[in-house]
Amino acid sequence: MHYTGRAARMKRHHKRNKSNIAINLVSMIDMLTVLVFFLLVYSTEQVEVLPSSKDVQLPASIAEAPIQYAVVVVVTEHDVLIHGASVGKIDEILASDAPIIPDLKAELEAEANGMVRLTGLSEQERIAALQVTIMADKELPYRLVRKVLATSTAASYGKLSLAVLQKPSDLALASVARN
Repeated sequence: MHYTGRAARMKRHHKRNKSNIAINLVSMIDMLTVLVFFLLVYSTEQVEVLPSSKDVQLPASIAEAPIQYAVVVVVTEHDVLIHGASVGKIDEILASDAPIIPDLKAELEAEANGMVRLTGLSEQERIAALQVTIMADKELPYRLVRKVLATSTAASYGKLSLAVLQKPSDLALASVARN
């Protein structure tokens, strides 16, 4: 087939500029890998996920300080739990006159000894770094919560926290109402 002037020029032009376009997938995969690692490292740093339990109704508070990593002790209607394992029955704990709960203390001490990040610290620094968060049902008697607090202190935990549901403060509600 014979092409006229313009058609022949267009055909030659398209033949010359036809290049094999290839995408370099190796560098793109490297970039995505770095992005995934970045997101994994920085997304899990700020969030502390407490175990949810249908048996525990937390009290409400206007506390705004973020929680840090801590051993979580869950106090339900029937049991005291660490990592889902029972370390004492509520009836037995309340019936006892002892100010501390021996099985809970032993489990907390084992948990403290297992924390690798605390090995190079002095004893005072180690006690200050150990934290326990207590999730107790709001209907439980205070003497039970007091025993859990005393046991945590006896196990050399320096920071004790009570888990609560955050409710908006009166100041925040007033500012929203004005707007």
